[in-house]
Amino acid sequence: MIEIEHLTKRFAGAAAPAVDDLTLAVGEREICVLIGPSGCGKTTTMRMINRMIEPDAGRIRIAGRDVTGIDPVTLRRSVGYVIQQVGLFPHMTIAENVATVPHLLGWEAARAARRVDELLARVDMDPARYRDRYPRELSGGQKQRVGVARALAADPPVMLMDEPFGALDPITRAALQDEFLRILNDLGKTIVFVTHDIDEALKMGSRIAILRAGRLVQYDRPEAILAHPADAFVESFVGSDRALKRLALMTAIDHATSALIPPADAPRLDPGANLRDALSTLLQAGRDAAVIDQPGTSRRVITLATIREALADGARAETQLAP
Repeated sequence: MIEIEHLTKRFAGAAAPAVDDLTLAVGEREICVLIGPSGCGKTTTMRMINRMIEPDAGRIRIAGRDVTGIDPVTLRRSVGYVIQQVGLFPHMTIAENVATVPHLLGWEAARAARRVDELLARVDMDPARYRDRYPRELSGGQKQRVGVARALAADPPVMLMDEPFGALDPITRAALQDEFLRILNDLGKTIVFVTHDIDEALKMGSRIAILRAGRLVQYDRPEAILAHPADAFVESFVGSDRALKRLALMTAIDHATSALIPPADAPRLDPGANLRDALSTLLQAGRDAAVIDQPGTSRRVITLATIREALADGARAETQLAP
């Protein structure tokens, strides 16, 4: 869906390029996370995709079309864009904000109104309650929901998200991450997502591009990066607890067994728990087995031994998949 080839950008007066010969491809329905230290070129790369910044060299194609051959305004209306500061128009109602691009595209009022209500409902904001409010009447999390609804309004195949949850408190941030993963996966969008938070990158990304000084250091699935960092920089960047981070990417139910009979006082796990949750529960309870509560199915048990096996199996699988 998105192809970037030998992309380069140097700003006037800079000693080195902000983006230096970057090549990567983002598949349809993938969430590609750009991450790296401050000044690594991640936001510059994103802004070149919709031509808010023009590249000095290289090529960007969206669905096979070279973006340099598309009128910049037309291009930006066809690509959803969500930023940390949200950027809602304060003098416009929520409905008017969400309908900004449909109105620019000449949609009939009734069609735009239906789309507004549909999207507000999708981001869990009752249209009857919120469509006529103004941004000043919303919380930070609610404004971010409206920002995503606005970006989705014209049903763009590609969305750019520049640290969309960075200004939110940790609890609101985690909840919105979960909600928008569900929404974006349901809608089948292709996403380029910028963050400085490695935990957010691992949670949100189907692929992660780690940048350093404008150059691509490693581009792979989250589990592959954690299992096999490309070099010492990536290993340091993802953190010394990368084994625990890998456990957070594995669902406990997928590694549980029905062949064991746990003790009567074994702790219980939610069906959606990951292996990191399972390990934490076992350590806190001082037990080596936990039961996954899943009504209507056979009892499933997760143990410390199966958690160890999952880590080992995952590392072996990533080795086999490595190019």
